Amino acid sequence: MTLSRLIRGGAVAAGAAAFAAMPAWAQDAAAAAPAAAAPFTPTAEMVNKGDVAWMLVASAFVLMMSVPALALFYGGLVRTKNMLSVLMQVLTIVCVASLVWFSWGYSMAFTSTGTPFPSVVGGFDKAFLAGVDPTTLAATFSNGVYLPEYVFIIFQMTFACITPALIVGAFAERVKFVPLIIFTVAWLTLAYFPIAHMVWYWAGPDFLPSAPTDYGYLWGKGALDYAGGTVVHINAGIAGLVGCIIIGPRIGFKSEPMPPHSLVMTMIGASLLWIGWFGFNAGSGLEANAFAGLAFINTFVATAAAGVTWALIEGVLHKKASLLGGVSGVVAGLVAITPAAGFAHPGTAIILGAVASAVCFVFVTTVKNKLNYDDSLDVFGIHAVGGIVGAIGTGIVANPAFGGQGWIDYTAPVAKAGEFDQAGQLIAQLWAVGTTVIWTGVVSAVLFLALKYTIGLRPTAEVEREGLDLNEHGERAYNY
Repeated sequence: MTLSRLIRGGAVAAGAAAFAAMPAWAQDAAAAAPAAAAPFTPTAEMVNKGDVAWMLVASAFVLMMSVPALALFYGGLVRTKNMLSVLMQVLTIVCVASLVWFSWGYSMAFTSTGTPFPSVVGGFDKAFLAGVDPTTLAATFSNGVYLPEYVFIIFQMTFACITPALIVGAFAERVKFVPLIIFTVAWLTLAYFPIAHMVWYWAGPDFLPSAPTDYGYLWGKGALDYAGGTVVHINAGIAGLVGCIIIGPRIGFKSEPMPPHSLVMTMIGASLLWIGWFGFNAGSGLEANAFAGLAFINTFVATAAAGVTWALIEGVLHKKASLLGGVSGVVAGLVAITPAAGFAHPGTAIILGAVASAVCFVFVTTVKNKLNYDDSLDVFGIHAVGGIVGAIGTGIVANPAFGGQGWIDYTAPVAKAGEFDQAGQLIAQLWAVGTTVIWTGVVSAVLFLALKYTIGLRPTAEVEREGLDLNEHGERAYNY
């Protein structure tokens, strides 16, 4: 039951009592008016230690998705001469993003004061975590249940770390280190934090939603995104596409073989991504409850279905199922189920994973070749495309008629079949997708072009041919 419902219920009860006591009140017109209700203030007793423990574990799982999981996944896909550069790029982005999150990112994403556009981006009231201490609390999705604010900050920090790290796969093997880090700081500030604010922030007291008008820009439209289909995957995928186009293709693209140097390493990275994703999705409900369990099983079965689907398609078309295809399908399934994890029934989650895998297969193997863009590690083809399929699909699988949870704010009873506006929900999902694509597309293009024509984004042709490991970092991944 929400706080607003408690207040309304109290008002109704008070009204009934007043009606029954009218004769007595008529005899005693001088009766004192009731005292005003005290403002609601969360207390430490409202913190559930089980939720705190789960969210700290989930945060560690999501950090593992960046280092080592994503670093190994990407590193195995590039050539030997660039392996170390990818590891260093991902590691440094995680370090830089965490410091930016502490400095101004959390405040921009999760406050609404000090800004002329509170539904679009936050202000700087909590920059450098001003006003945050072990006693401050952040509400979870259930009324009366709270997390220490530090725990909430930590969990969201891990999302801010992995999102820009995803982008580097689109132009791997051909970007200079320093401009990439400058881009990361600027892109987080101008793209990631505003999108996170629009999708996940609501302006009720202590993060507790009290009415639909309190939701941020995209949730105010009714868009559903449980764990970051828009904020993380579409956001990063579109930025990656813009970057790979502006930077240009690798030297030897389509004229020289560029096979992954270690699919074993890529397999290890993909497996660790899958494990970490349970923290990513199941942790996004912010509580250790049934919705965490729902998100967990949906993440499991949708991903399995996506991996099987990619292998089946390859088996039919090429007579052989490849490991590269298998891990690509797995990641496509993980991406697609992310926005739907807490809304879908496991049966429809399987369908969503399979559909996303098939659509991503077409983009990676056919559309990319026809359009001739060099998305080195298929960041757009899997993260943006899979994220779009997942975001739109969420508007379908959330329908209670298909076993979904409906449009829920986690403080109200689950919607019943017949109460769910299917057409309206799909429009809201398209609105969220379109907003994310346009916002990050424009911001990313401006940043990449500004860096390209100032300090430069790309190494010389000689450096690119020799490899980034030695030239950018003075080391080799392997010394034989």
